[in-house]
Amino acid sequence: MQSIEARKRAETFYRLHAGPGALTLVNAWDAVSARVVERAGARAIGTTSAGMAWSLGHADGEQMPAGELIAACARICRVASVPVSVDIERGFGRSTEEVCAVVRALIDMGVVGVNIEDGVLPGTQRLAPPEILCERIDALRKTAAQMEAQLFINARTDTYFDANDDAAARYEDTVRRAQRYAAAGADGIFVPGMDRAEEVARFVRAVSLPVNVYAGYAGALPVDAATRAGARRVSLGCGPLQAALALLRRVAAEAFDEGRHDAMSAGMLSAREVNGLFS
Repeated sequence: MQSIEARKRAETFYRLHAGPGALTLVNAWDAVSARVVERAGARAIGTTSAGMAWSLGHADGEQMPAGELIAACARICRVASVPVSVDIERGFGRSTEEVCAVVRALIDMGVVGVNIEDGVLPGTQRLAPPEILCERIDALRKTAAQMEAQLFINARTDTYFDANDDAAARYEDTVRRAQRYAAAGADGIFVPGMDRAEEVARFVRAVSLPVNVYAGYAGALPVDAATRAGARRVSLGCGPLQAALALLRRVAAEAFDEGRHDAMSAGMLSAREVNGLFS
């Protein structure tokens, strides 16, 4: 059974998708990044699966073992005081039963939301048929009900990453998938790659779910523009970690090549400030 505290956080997380304004997620990849983001004003913590995998020494794309994902999420939940939602990619399981087992473990530690995607079929370049994700969404909805838990299921479709030169057909496929995922029990729809304001606005009008857009790269739709287009959630994904890694590379190059540490010392947090994140 979901704890009283987790249920309150779940209710808060649902409300954050109802406005005012879009829920902005500066995605975290470990406990300290979650605390930094929360201290900066995050109303909720969303994890980045790519960032979490990289920080644990794995490539993105469900290459890290499910146990490592669960352990990393447990550390985030231990220090977070706001709702936590976890990106589980296609579910970290070969079967729907294995996916449900992963999500049961996450609910037990206090997670109140998951991202789950259709993605590409393993070993192919083909987008998975929507039936697979529909089955998993339905099973996760039943799993949450059995656990007497509220769980926000954000269904991600990778239609905009599919090699399709027909923009109209791609958009229509995205709408059809969103409608099917809503019927299966999803609470939100995430369409990374849809980054034109007019198309986001059109999509918002076509679907019944809160729309999540991705803003983790240069040139992506700004948060305020996405909000004006009707998006209810904006995720920075692995972008913050990529920016942090770029800074680390600059710090290292400066130290090795110039014998300086200006890039490191400019704006760095003190040890006292970082320790204070966990007090």
